[in-house]
Amino acid sequence: MIDSHLAHGQTSLSSEGFFKSNFLLVRSIQLSYSSPDPFLFSSFPRIFSKFETRCGSLSIVVLGASGDLAKKKTFPALFNLYRQGFLPPSEVHIFGYARSKITDDELKERIRGVLIQAKDTMPEHSESVSKFLQLIKYVSGSYDTEEGFHLLDNEISKHECGSSRRLFYLALPPSVYPSVCKMIKRCCTSKSDSGGWSRIVVEKPFGKDTESAEQLSAQIGELFDESQIYRIDHYLGKELVQNLLVLRFANRFFMPLWNRDNIDNVQIVFREDFGTEGRGGYFDEYGIIRDIIQNHLLQVLCLIAMEKPISLKPENIRDEKVKVLQSVLPIKDEEVVLGQYDGYTSDPTVPDNSNTPTFATVILRIHNERWEGVPFVLKAGKALNSRKAEIRVQFKDVPGDIFKCKKQGRNEFVIRLQPSEAMYMKLTVKQPGLEMDTVQSELDLSYKHRYQGVTIPEAYERLILDTIRGDQQHFVRRDELKAAWEIFSPLLHIIDDGQLKPIPYKPGSRGPAQADELLTKATDDNCKRPSHHDVEKQQGAEAGIHSWLTGKGGDSRWQHSERVGSYNGPWCYKKALFRAMLMLPDWMDGTIKCSLGFGGVEVDVLAAVTESLNPLR
Repeated sequence: MIDSHLAHGQTSLSSEGFFKSNFLLVRSIQLSYSSPDPFLFSSFPRIFSKFETRCGSLSIVVLGASGDLAKKKTFPALFNLYRQGFLPPSEVHIFGYARSKITDDELKERIRGVLIQAKDTMPEHSESVSKFLQLIKYVSGSYDTEEGFHLLDNEISKHECGSSRRLFYLALPPSVYPSVCKMIKRCCTSKSDSGGWSRIVVEKPFGKDTESAEQLSAQIGELFDESQIYRIDHYLGKELVQNLLVLRFANRFFMPLWNRDNIDNVQIVFREDFGTEGRGGYFDEYGIIRDIIQNHLLQVLCLIAMEKPISLKPENIRDEKVKVLQSVLPIKDEEVVLGQYDGYTSDPTVPDNSNTPTFATVILRIHNERWEGVPFVLKAGKALNSRKAEIRVQFKDVPGDIFKCKKQGRNEFVIRLQPSEAMYMKLTVKQPGLEMDTVQSELDLSYKHRYQGVTIPEAYERLILDTIRGDQQHFVRRDELKAAWEIFSPLLHIIDDGQLKPIPYKPGSRGPAQADELLTKATDDNCKRPSHHDVEKQQGAEAGIHSWLTGKGGDSRWQHSERVGSYNGPWCYKKALFRAMLMLPDWMDGTIKCSLGFGGVEVDVLAAVTESLNPLR
């Protein structure tokens, strides 16, 4: 019965009790796939995702358990998964490992303080926290010697039965990844032959440039297969980031619009209204480009710009993302603005002469058929006047605008990633009333209004669950990481060498004024750039004009007397004429002269050649 339902893609099986009664049959179907397709059971993910954790033992090891990342992000995500039933206590055990000499109870109290806030005073919540904390065991040890990892392995083994599945979450600085991975491989990997696995999750920043990232990848790659390595970027776990593929490829009306003919520019913005706040020493080592733009914003760009994958399998999606990254042109110095907020160096952990940017606007250009000529503006900054992360897809002006509504603004599709998730479309509509006046309005989908009562999961919850399931769709592959670093490494080296200086800006402002000027220039220049239809006209004109000049026929719109002509056609033929004359063997003697219809000014070929080297105006 189950086979027939699966074969025909039916989802009428609605009772979890039915699955329990057929547990062995269901599991045998799942184990028949060496690499289960995570989308095979997408119609009822909760049932099957729970069963994914009910065969054998699942041990989740948080390395760096006493640090801020583990306390604020990792353990709360695990608790929420536990509370929703994804981590059944009969099968799951959680182990913390760190150098800190603390007891089990001390670690649990630290975690309790984060999980129980003033708003969570309900007895049921406190009881859930207490039950969750019972799953946690702490082991203290070094990150580069075997003694502590042997202790960890012994503790894990005590709680295992059946297949052994071990998930190692490295909530650690990248500098210790190689030694920690070596100890895990040597002392702590799963020893189960049937259905067992070992997987590691590593946090960004993964390296500081192409060379260091490749070195780190090689060191870890010698110990673990790529299928075991999960490079986490929590932006890929955000609700609306995960919605991007659905929006683009499940809605017909977006598909013909999503290209250079209709989109003028794309802006991906990250803004924080606070500074480094105690992280100055760490932040100064990396800066805003390494911390935000090279990973978070670039991943969003990939999902916006990628072509449609042949399926939703993780490798197909990641293949398309890599193609986008490999199509990005080298960054131009003049299309970068850096900033540093006043007071940044007053942090005692930051050098007084720090050149580290806390703000950056970078324009990326993708050299492919879909996006040629469209600027992608990536902007991130700290200590600004607002806190938000959003994507703005700005469309071109309406040609032949009979309503004269350009002053009201262009059509825009805006996706707000945080806070208050939403997406809205800016449209020009008629102002209600007797006059034919226009006004810009919005079609608004605000999640808090449309999905009332629905709790949006935190990014780390999704990504940890994906790791347990073995779904690498929302994780960064090694070649993807390399391609991302290759885009930014040249710029980062210039900044590190002090050749490009950040501009001071006041906390609470929009950032350097030069960043707004760069955005205006990029979008204005893009408006002046001819469409591909104009380019096709120009290319056709070159051939026609060249034929006329050489006496082999010509354009009826030309009137000519021997080798002199005048022309009053469309502006795009201006460049076509000059380029056509360059193909003539006798242009050097200056005997060919022409008069253009732009004011009737006569020019000789030498002037034409000079003009042809300039961009279209």
